Amino acid sequence: MPKLFSDPDAITDDIIREVGTGLVVGLPLGLGKANHIVNALYRRAAADRAIDLTFFSALTLEKPKPSNLLERRFIAPVIDRLFGGYPDLTYADALHAGALPPNIKIIEFFFLAGRWLHVPFAQQHYISANYTHAASYILERGLNVITQLVAKRIVDGVARYSLSCNTDTTLDLLRARAEGRASFKLVGQVNSELPFMPGQGDLAADEFSAILDSPETDFPLFAPPAEPIGDTKYAIGLHAAGLVRDGGSLQIGIGQVGDALAQGLIVRHRDNAQFHEIIKRLAPATAQRTALETGPFEKGLYGVSEMLFEAFLGLLDAGILRREVDGVALHGAFFLGPKSFYRSLREMPGEQLARIQMMPVSFTNQLYGEEERKRRARVDARFVNNAMMATLMGAAISDGLEDGQVVSGVGGQYNFVAQAFALQGARSILTLEASRRTRAKLESNIRWSYGHTTIPRHLRDIIVTEYGVADLRGKSDADVIAAMLAVSDSRLQGELARQAKDAGKLPKGFEIPAAHRENFPERIAAALKPAREAGLLPTFPFGTDFTDVEQRLIPALQLLQETQSSPLRLPGMLWQGFARRPDAADKECLARLGLDAPTTLAERAYRALVAAALARSREI
Repeated sequence: MPKLFSDPDAITDDIIREVGTGLVVGLPLGLGKANHIVNALYRRAAADRAIDLTFFSALTLEKPKPSNLLERRFIAPVIDRLFGGYPDLTYADALHAGALPPNIKIIEFFFLAGRWLHVPFAQQHYISANYTHAASYILERGLNVITQLVAKRIVDGVARYSLSCNTDTTLDLLRARAEGRASFKLVGQVNSELPFMPGQGDLAADEFSAILDSPETDFPLFAPPAEPIGDTKYAIGLHAAGLVRDGGSLQIGIGQVGDALAQGLIVRHRDNAQFHEIIKRLAPATAQRTALETGPFEKGLYGVSEMLFEAFLGLLDAGILRREVDGVALHGAFFLGPKSFYRSLREMPGEQLARIQMMPVSFTNQLYGEEERKRRARVDARFVNNAMMATLMGAAISDGLEDGQVVSGVGGQYNFVAQAFALQGARSILTLEASRRTRAKLESNIRWSYGHTTIPRHLRDIIVTEYGVADLRGKSDADVIAAMLAVSDSRLQGELARQAKDAGKLPKGFEIPAAHRENFPERIAAALKPAREAGLLPTFPFGTDFTDVEQRLIPALQLLQETQSSPLRLPGMLWQGFARRPDAADKECLARLGLDAPTTLAERAYRALVAAALARSREI
């Protein structure tokens, strides 16, 4: 049975007594970090240079850090409300400050997107790895401790502990230990908010060497609020929703596109005629060719996804995820989401929760091991993941920049692309926005070439932008380039086509078809407007932790941020803001930002800009 502790420093003493001063500590990706134990280990090593401490981890979660007055005033109350009691990870603060002691190393194989750009130690100690390879890499480094947040349940008077949100690598490592390929101590920290999940992560107490369990070390789970879904993300999600085959299998990456895809599938299932109309408006010239799967879900889908998030519960509630494999409708390896997501899992009746099983990442992300069983289950699979950029010849850039800076990580993306080519009837769908605005300049996310690649062009399959679907599998380079141009931003298509022709990869006489020369944001907004107004495509389809006032402010602040990238537009907004008298609703918004009674010149300017942005955001 494990030793029981109520004090993080005491459990740290026990770890060092049992293991020694050379500590290679595995921390689960994301939510499952035992923050109090991690911080106690860090403090001890920082105070005693004889201790050699390595944390091997991924996705270190940090509270948002506002960068200007408006961001501070908007997000500070949200941080207090959603993250107020969440204990910060001390090592993250030291990394940002460049103050990590020389006897402590932090190694990650996946970053919180963009958070560690230009942080030298983090960039230098990043390991580029498929999610399924992470466990073997940490074993090679001499793993001797895993610390993990766990849920607790008493069954017949005996404590059991659930790995809950992070069965991903821990179960693979426990299997290695059981087979004699590893030797490490599993140390748990009990959290009362963590759902007790059924399946392989439901462990007997004797799997653990020590448990930290105390009201003083309980804390609210990290709960990022759902992000608002705009027209661009909805267009991408709706196009992807028309590619999912009834009776098939589904994996979705996290983020706004994942939520948009899930809502698109729900509209397709519940309001099928409306779904057909939306697709027709989005892609009038190609709807019949690209949106091949538009019927309601009579057989249902089976979900198998490394990450579970709130949209999957929406698909279960809608009756879309109902094709069961051995009694399970949804397999996952880790989860993260807003407070409502965790609450739903905690309060879900046992017979419903049993249809959701948490598994090792080796199960969700690859076919090796029980391959025949997996092949029978993963019929007509669709693996839907996000990219930052793509090339005209079909390579995808998802994790880093051409100067070597890592934005996030490969994670499971390659795993899912490989499965798409290994499984009969499966497809990999990579999604991206066609363009982005950098300062005052519009740039294409579809490039002729780029000096970094996540998914090489020989694994090109389906690329989806807001302007449509590019089906690339098995196509010649010229046909791939033509398909990618058809889903590019029309403001940038000409230069892309010129580069391809100059390189001899596209015939000199090639012309982009007229139907694809109307790829403008205004067309997307007009196509989606009827569905938006009918409530079929809500900004937060699965709920939100933002208040009503905050929800009104979000589009205005987004508009203001876009305007700031084009400084010549700011004087007009200032003039409009000073000239208009805010109504009662706008006054609520201004008060929420502390701009109802401005006292400084800066506050008066911000008040005018926000007032104008509120007015303009209602007109969009």
